[in-house]
Amino acid sequence: MIRLKVREIIQIKNMSMAKLSRKADISYNTIQAICNNPQHDVSITVLHRIAVALGVSVCDLIEETKEGI
Repeated sequence: MIRLKVREIIQIKNMSMAKLSRKADISYNTIQAICNNPQHDVSITVLHRIAVALGVSVCDLIEETKEGI
């Protein structure tokens, strides 16, 4: 299973969801959905915008788990 690590990274970067939303130019509701549901389906474009806003690689936002295999 693939999970998103956006919540963890924004906490490490000491950034709020609102600030990430503004910086990435993505709706707050989308950021909130991604943070509250790590398995949320998201486009590569959205992931790239989040990665740029956080100053990380897209690969840093994704984690593969053995859960669900």
